[in-house]
Amino acid sequence: MIERAAGREPLAALLFGKQSRASAEQIAVHADRTQAFTLLNAENALPGSAELLRDGLTFDLTGLTPTAPVTMPEAVHRVALPKDLTPDTLEAAAFAVGPHLAGAENLMPVVRVAAAIMSALSELEGLEAIVWRPARIVMSPVWFAEAVGIWLAGGPFPAFALTALARCREGLESDGLAFFTGQEFTLQARGGAPDREDSRIAVRLTDWLVAHGRVESAREVVLAGVGAVWLEPDGRGRLNAAAR
Repeated sequence: MIERAAGREPLAALLFGKQSRASAEQIAVHADRTQAFTLLNAENALPGSAELLRDGLTFDLTGLTPTAPVTMPEAVHRVALPKDLTPDTLEAAAFAVGPHLAGAENLMPVVRVAAAIMSALSELEGLEAIVWRPARIVMSPVWFAEAVGIWLAGGPFPAFALTALARCREGLESDGLAFFTGQEFTLQARGGAPDREDSRIAVRLTDWLVAHGRVESAREVVLAGVGAVWLEPDGRGRLNAAAR
């Protein structure tokens, strides 16, 4: 597990190359350049930390130089990373909600602001990867910025950046969706092994569930571009889904 900041689990980790972690001073310069967030209390900040403000919400960065890096969070899903990149060899800094947001980190307005700040941070020199902890996904900074940028501009939820999809015996299963809805889903593949169309259905279903929230009873939903899907809660925090 990644180290906690005052009892708060981080939302994400920024993974830098060896000896390349940013300092609070570099974060301040980046804030001035991008105007994507404001640095607070820089004079009184603890070494290796920075407090970031955007839209009235604050977030904390820890594990910056000159202090030691934080522990690398668990990441089992790789997206858009070079094959020769080994995340375990990188140095991590943690990104967490501020103390006043503890317990509200999964609310969509908070996640959107967090994603906007992290998108700006993705441009930091020496940054090799980003981990979104709730989905245990490690991805390239460019992928993250592009995916959440489309979402923040009014596009679909970034199903391969803030959640993950993995093959399973039945077809495809989500990872990290429960952070938003309290439920994960398993989508039954239509022809045995999941194919491109099953992936399209899973992405549209993720978008629908994030928008509509927890499903309490069995029902059919119609997803744009892919048709009807039957959803049935199993009573243990998981939805069984099947295209009709």
